[in-house]
Amino acid sequence: MRLGVDVGGTFTDLLLHDDATRRTYQAKTPSTPEDQSIGVAAGVKLICEKAGISPADLSLILHGTTVATNAVLEGKGARVGLLVTEGFEYTLHLAKSWTPGPLFGWIVMDKPDPLASLADTRGIPERMNAQGEVVRPLDREKATALIDDLCSSGIEALTISLMHSYANAEHERILAAIVRERYPDIPVSVSSDILPEFREYDRAITTVMNDYVRPIMKRYLSQIEARLKDIGVTARLHIVRSDGGLMSAQAASDRPVHTVLSGPAGGVTSTVMVSRRSGIRKLLAFDMGGTSTDVAVILDGQPTISRSTEVGSFPAKVPTLDVRSVGAGGGSIAEVSELTKSLRVGPRSAGARPGPVAYSRGGTEPTVSDANVVLGYLPPVLLGGDMKLDVEGARASVAKIGDRIGLSPEDAAQGIIDIANEVMLGALRVITVQRGLDPRDFGILGFGGAGPLHANAMAELLGCYPVVIPGNPGVLSALGFLESEFKNEFVQTFIRSTRELDANDVWSRFEQLEGKAKAWLDEEHVPASDRKLTFSVDLRYEQQGFEVTIDIDGDTLASKGALKPVFDKFHETHERLYGVRFHVPVELVALRVVATGATLPVEETAPAAASADGGALIETRPSYFKGQWIDTPNYDRSKLTMGEKIPGPAIIRQYDTTTVLLPDHYAEVDPHGNLLIWPNAKGN
Repeated sequence: MRLGVDVGGTFTDLLLHDDATRRTYQAKTPSTPEDQSIGVAAGVKLICEKAGISPADLSLILHGTTVATNAVLEGKGARVGLLVTEGFEYTLHLAKSWTPGPLFGWIVMDKPDPLASLADTRGIPERMNAQGEVVRPLDREKATALIDDLCSSGIEALTISLMHSYANAEHERILAAIVRERYPDIPVSVSSDILPEFREYDRAITTVMNDYVRPIMKRYLSQIEARLKDIGVTARLHIVRSDGGLMSAQAASDRPVHTVLSGPAGGVTSTVMVSRRSGIRKLLAFDMGGTSTDVAVILDGQPTISRSTEVGSFPAKVPTLDVRSVGAGGGSIAEVSELTKSLRVGPRSAGARPGPVAYSRGGTEPTVSDANVVLGYLPPVLLGGDMKLDVEGARASVAKIGDRIGLSPEDAAQGIIDIANEVMLGALRVITVQRGLDPRDFGILGFGGAGPLHANAMAELLGCYPVVIPGNPGVLSALGFLESEFKNEFVQTFIRSTRELDANDVWSRFEQLEGKAKAWLDEEHVPASDRKLTFSVDLRYEQQGFEVTIDIDGDTLASKGALKPVFDKFHETHERLYGVRFHVPVELVALRVVATGATLPVEETAPAAASADGGALIETRPSYFKGQWIDTPNYDRSKLTMGEKIPGPAIIRQYDTTTVLLPDHYAEVDPHGNLLIWPNAKGN
């Protein structure tokens, strides 16, 4: 009994999979932004009731959370103290000495305050060089005095980030020991543990961000574990990392910076699974929820992993799935500009409370969901009848928008939908066209609570088919958590020219990283049969500022010999990525070992073969397409059978979402239970 829990801005999604019977159960409950653990506990109770089990029967809980992300975005993190090498107190202020250009961009730049203030920063008398040699010995007496001054000032967490600690962490460890001995209640993070890589700003800001969200994450995980215990849950809680892997709750409490993009990771993982099982090797992940939309690219059945990301205005150098987000979702508020009298949608969101007007939770401003209600795309009841929509309230709120711009309620609603689609289209263009990828070569997977409502329209704009609507689109991120594997990276900066590189130096350092990786797998209780280690190096041409990660193949790894095959692969990869191969020396920058622990795949029962009884039709209701009301059949998704074809327009309902099938399109159920939507021209 494995349970995936995805906390969104509007709903908390849960998906329970019974490995014995291969059945899944779904539940959606309103999120509780004031304390996310309340909504999670309520959802766990609800889904256990649906499955007819006790919470004690759960064997594993996998949770994606936005706690760390929200703390940074809202500026509500902890007060962090920072210890740096003397003379480098302005590291967070100088950052990368980058400002928007040209001149006008610099003038209007709104530079955020650092996550650790200058008043809470202390310069420690010490210095290492880039080779890890002591240039200036650590002055323990002065360092202790500075630590006492800082830790007694009211800070809630402490970061230690000294120059070149990636090469020699001795001074950082001594300072950490002093702090833990004298101030055991203050959590401490050292940069040589969080990010043992060169580039002092990246290392400092990533470690500071870890401490900025650490007390909040620790408090949240304590709350959720206590609430789950109160309702009888005995299963271990695991948290989803930004790169789609899993970590224990304790590891997430110690290193929450690895969860800053935890939420979208499950959807990308599920998209990869759908790609591999369906044979559609190129897919765009289109995850539209209540407050935002996340998009990603799947190429050859693989996601794109980025070594760094941004959370608000701050970079974080942690491995993440490459996801782009925009502030457009079902709860995005539509309004008319006072100045230009033009219609705008988002990024303001009605959230979980008060929510869209149709949800009857106190919302008064029209949203994208309200527009879908007005157009007849959403039925009067959702969640299998548990949630009744206020259709007249939604129409009245959208009508106010229409009155201000001279449109009927239907045309105003259509305008809201069109603008929201254009905002989301911009994000899809960024990850395809701006990277030299033709979206027409891709299919698009629509999921999230609102994704299936808009996916067909997005495909029509981009020309990407088929539109794939999986069996559990509204809770697909939660399903992705069940498909995730345990994962962690172990990195060591090792800058050397490859011209005179001794391969033995590389392999000896790989052995140290391998030992750390195996120790972590032991901590996570991953069985030996489920373990996997992959080895890679970060390479660049000399004088380049960025690196390319190259995996080490099995033959080279087995022989532990010369690394020439790896360097040859670097030249080929660089030429493929950037269209050029330079004839200059290659430089080794870092060594990397990725440890993974496999989990059981989620296997669901395939849909039955098609029948001719037409039993899936629920009713026929008017919906608004191409400027006119059309009597549109509404189908029950659960009764559609394998191979069944549905002509558009149509509305396809299920517990967790609603799919809109546009005119001039048709949908077909594939052998895996996915709905595949194609233009009619494809079927002729």
